[in-house]
Amino acid sequence: MILLLGYKDTNYFANRKSCIKNLDFRQYKYHFFCIFAAYLSLILIMMKKEMTVKDVVIKTITKEGIDYICITDIARQKNAIEPKDVVKNWMRQKNTLEYLGLWEKLNNPKFKGVEFDPLLANAGSNSFTMSPTRWVELTAAIGIFTKNGAGGGTYAQRDIAFKFANWISVEFELYLVKEFQRLKAKEQELLGWTAKRELSKINYRIHTDAIKSHLIPQEVTSAQASVIYAEEADVLNVAMFGMTAKQWREANPELKGNIRDYASINELICLSNMENINAVLINDNVPQGERLMKLNQIAIQQMQVLEEDRNRNLLMSTNHP
Repeated sequence: MILLLGYKDTNYFANRKSCIKNLDFRQYKYHFFCIFAAYLSLILIMMKKEMTVKDVVIKTITKEGIDYICITDIARQKNAIEPKDVVKNWMRQKNTLEYLGLWEKLNNPKFKGVEFDPLLANAGSNSFTMSPTRWVELTAAIGIFTKNGAGGGTYAQRDIAFKFANWISVEFELYLVKEFQRLKAKEQELLGWTAKRELSKINYRIHTDAIKSHLIPQEVTSAQASVIYAEEADVLNVAMFGMTAKQWREANPELKGNIRDYASINELICLSNMENINAVLINDNVPQGERLMKLNQIAIQQMQVLEEDRNRNLLMSTNHP
């Protein structure tokens, strides 16, 4: 629980009553976000995707936080039979190597600049040849790599891939950029949905264990236990949304799912934190009515902080496109 909340104070549980009373969300908000961001990053690592540009299926992949596009697939726009030769012809161009070398110098601290200089000097000559594999072996480049097996081909970082697509066809490049942007927007939408679902469940076990240990008497039926669990879930719902799950369903009969499915990401962050806090309050035998009041005040404080940050980020993105 200490890890999930991000508290630095290891004596938190010894002093939890005073901590909750004087809780300042700003003290641990950053740590919580770091933990959750790390979780989301796992979803993206080596995530395989596809997009279709002018009837050509193009694979993409995310590797170590970098978006790559399969330029072998792009090359099929020019030569469907031998796309590898198209990539090699592009890489032997002097302006191509100049671009690749500059990209590596800007983004790859391990790039072998000494080995790169003679390659650039010979690039463009009739006898000069270059392949993706040789480029990586000689210079320790990260902007291009070759993948074997299923989903194989030569992949290039998206800016490099756009440069290659421009060499193939300016028109194709424009379609590629537009489709890639659409794919990334869809990916962010998916991540937002995943974040909502995981945030609503992240502290579920902690919360229900506290309810089971302190609120459910021995030898009750499953039906009786479910009523107690539902009541405690509604404590959080009322503290956050001002209504129970039943009241929400009655007010929104046309909507499917439950109240939390329609919550914002900020509201679900608050709910996740409140589940931890409610578990501590339950362990301390704080009456339900008193817990509801405390949780409501915490929800108000946290939402104010999160909305301030959101508005600040929106302002920054507007001023810095």
